[in-house]
Amino acid sequence: MREQQDEAVLGRRVAPPLPPPDHRGRRSEPRRNPLTPLGWVAVGLTIVLVASVLGGYGYYRYLEGQIVRDAIDVGPSRPPDTGALNVLLVGSDSRDGNNQKYGATTVGAGERTDTIMLLHIAPNRDNATMISFPRDSMVLIPACKARNGTALTPGIRQINSAFNDGGINCTIKTLESLTNIKINHFVKVDFTGFKGIIDAIGGIEICLPKAVNDPKSKLVLGPGKHRVKGEQALGYVRTRYALGDGSDLSRITRQQIFLTQVLKEITNGGLLTDPAKLNDFLQAGIKAVTVDDGLSLDRMLEIANSVKGLTAKELKGITVPIEEYPQDKARVQFSEPAASNFFESVRNDVEVTAAPTPGKPATPKIENKQVRLQVLNATGEEGKALQVADELATQGFVVTQVGNAALTPTTAVRYAKKDAEQGPAYGDAVAARLSKDKRTPVAGKVRPLTAQPYKGKAKAAQAPGGPIIQLVIGKDWPGVRVVSAIPDSLKDRVVDSNTNPCK
Repeated sequence: MREQQDEAVLGRRVAPPLPPPDHRGRRSEPRRNPLTPLGWVAVGLTIVLVASVLGGYGYYRYLEGQIVRDAIDVGPSRPPDTGALNVLLVGSDSRDGNNQKYGATTVGAGERTDTIMLLHIAPNRDNATMISFPRDSMVLIPACKARNGTALTPGIRQINSAFNDGGINCTIKTLESLTNIKINHFVKVDFTGFKGIIDAIGGIEICLPKAVNDPKSKLVLGPGKHRVKGEQALGYVRTRYALGDGSDLSRITRQQIFLTQVLKEITNGGLLTDPAKLNDFLQAGIKAVTVDDGLSLDRMLEIANSVKGLTAKELKGITVPIEEYPQDKARVQFSEPAASNFFESVRNDVEVTAAPTPGKPATPKIENKQVRLQVLNATGEEGKALQVADELATQGFVVTQVGNAALTPTTAVRYAKKDAEQGPAYGDAVAARLSKDKRTPVAGKVRPLTAQPYKGKAKAAQAPGGPIIQLVIGKDWPGVRVVSAIPDSLKDRVVDSNTNPCK
C-alpha cells in the first residue's frame, strides 16, 4: 500500500531531471590545504528542511533519488544503539572534475580528508553536539579493508589515514572502536559541493580579527565582519596559518563557529519559507553529498519530525581532548582519562555546556537544591506529574507536591505574583532543565484540581526557603534535559552560538 502511495506522489514531480552527479576518483598521495565542508549543511538537507516541506513530498522524493549513496559495511561487532542519532561528517578533497583548481597535479589520484566530525543528537532530540577529531591525532586504526579491497594491517597511525586508506567504512570502524559510539549515518561533501551549498543559502557572515592574505586558501579580506560565499567561504574554512595561532586546533574552533552561523542561516534566514531559495539549496545539496544507503527518505522524515524544534543555540561544538604525541611533537594523541570520560558522557547523553565568558558579570545562579517545586499534570495522561517530579527530584529540585490541573496545550513555569522579585530567577532554574526552547517563567499560578505531598525519589532532608515554583505540564511537554557531566576542564573548549566569532 505504501509503495502505491509513493508512486502516486512521484507522479506529481515539479522539477526537471537533474544532471547525474560527478564521479569522484580516489587518491593515495599526501596533500595540503585541508577542507572543512561543514557537513551540518548536508544534514540540514536531509533532516531539518524536509520536515518543513511535506507539501512537496513527491518532489523531494525525486530529489532524494538523485543522491549518491554508499553502504555502511563494518561487520557485526558494533556498539549498542542508545536511541541517539550519530552522523559522521567527512570532507572529501578529491581533485577531479570541478575540483581541479585546488590541486591539478593530483587529479585522478583519489580522495583524502582532513575533516572528521561526529554530529551527536541526543535521544530526546533537544541538543546537538558537533565533535571534531583533529586530523593529526595518533590512534589505533583497527583491521580494515583498503579501498582496493586488500587488507589493512591494524596499527597506530593518524586518524585521517582511516579514510585516506580505507574509505568511509574504515573511518566508521575506527571511530566506533575509539569511542564505543554507534554511527548511524554518514554524509560526505566535496570542495565544489561546499561552495554551492553556501551560495544557495545566500552566504554566511564571518568576522576576522585582522586582515588576511592567504594565497594557499585564496582568501584575501580585511578585518571585521564580512558575508562570504563561494571561494571566500571555502577559503575561510581552509585557511590555517593566516588566522589564530596557525594550528589545526585553532582552525577547528573557527570551523565550529562557522557551523553555528550556518545553522542560524538555515533556521532563521528565511530559507524554509522561500520556495525558490529552498529549491536552490536542495539542488546544490544533492550534487554535493554522498550518504549511506540507510538514509532513505522515510528515515529522513522520521528524523526530521524528531528534530524540527532544534535551533542554532542547541548546537555545541567541541574538540576531543588531546595532548602532545611523545614520539612526534607535530602530532597529538587523545588525552586520557579526559577523552574516555568525554566519550562516556556522550554515550550517556549528557549535554555539553559552555564555560562562562571571561570578564562577563555573572548573575547570581539559583541552584536546583534551592528550588521548591509543585508539579501539576495538565495533559490528561495518568501518572505524568509523578514521572516528571521523579526526574526533576533526581536533579536536585525539592518537589513538594504533585497533582493535576485543567487541561492545557502549553507547558508553563509559574511563580506567585507576590514573588515578583525572586520568582523569575527561581523559575529560570526550572526552565533551564526543560528540553527544546527555554520557557520564560510566568507570574501567577493556576489552581490545582488535585494536589498531594510528593513522596517519590530524592526527598530533601530540609526544605529550602524562597518561592515555590509551579510547573504545569501541558500537552506540548518537551521532556527534562539530562544533567551535564562534561568535566570542567573541557568547558572552555565548547563552541556555541554565543562564542565570539571575531577572535
